Amino acid sequence: METPPQLTMGRLFSSWQADVPALLLVVLLGGLYGWGVLRLRRRGEAWPVARTAAFAVLGLGTLVVATMSALAVYDRVLFWPAAVQNVLLDLIAPLGLALGDPLRLALRALPGRAGARAQGALTGRLVRLLTFPLVSTGLVLTTELTIYFTPYFETALANDWLHQLMYLQLLLAGSLFVLPVLTREEALPAWCTHPVRAALVFLDGIVDAVPGIVVMTHGTLIAGAWYLKHSPSWAPDVQHDQQLGGGAMVGIAELVAVPFLLAILVQWARTERAETVALDRRLDTELVRATPAEATTEGGPELVRPWWETENSEVAQRIRGQQ
Repeated sequence: METPPQLTMGRLFSSWQADVPALLLVVLLGGLYGWGVLRLRRRGEAWPVARTAAFAVLGLGTLVVATMSALAVYDRVLFWPAAVQNVLLDLIAPLGLALGDPLRLALRALPGRAGARAQGALTGRLVRLLTFPLVSTGLVLTTELTIYFTPYFETALANDWLHQLMYLQLLLAGSLFVLPVLTREEALPAWCTHPVRAALVFLDGIVDAVPGIVVMTHGTLIAGAWYLKHSPSWAPDVQHDQQLGGGAMVGIAELVAVPFLLAILVQWARTERAETVALDRRLDTELVRATPAEATTEGGPELVRPWWETENSEVAQRIRGQQ
């Protein structure tokens, strides 16, 4: 393995290398997303430009940076670029892809039967199990701990195909948590309301910081044999390098939790606003008096009982509770 030149601030932004499997994945995802947007436009339907930008820039852009920038050039001689690379794939790329809402785009763009089959697959038992919030959070934590505290990571550094599999595993594990919470509400249990989702995102931010804290404070070197053997003369002490990597993992995990939580709060506000508008319209149309012919008492017309007194829906219960 050829040792790259000393990492400087200039090389951190100018060093790039091609990663064919990652590039193919980016082209495939971008192509499918672009096909969906074009299909909607041909039918005269709009798709938000902001969602397309989030998918392309934050989602696919992060995939490119993680797998082809200086992080990938130096990940086999320094631990901290590998740590940043992994947390980008596990946290930031899934967030960007989810903000693009690719699943809803696919369901709208696919023709009738294909769309119905996709809808069935996305609401199947296996998908519901894997996207159950506590299960998906556990998968993210287990994936990161397995990578760093088993021979997995060191073996992947020496094996290109296993390295690519590790990339994909990190991306999928992060997506299983982020995509349902932000885009596929029907895949979540009924109790997972917006307040609960906000609490889960806050909890997930704490959980995501755990691997970084463990890495930063761990006394034993992670992939120590590899990095001791391949560490160049200009590199910092391997133990210090590991602490830098752990600190970067914690910092990025906490930074990502902020926009993730904001996205949930924005969704919550929009849902509340839509429910309020719908409720106002229903009240306007249903608050009417009975006609004299409908009266059942001798004293004259009787008021029709409002729907919230007879129905047992969530909205009706909330109105009754406020009276």
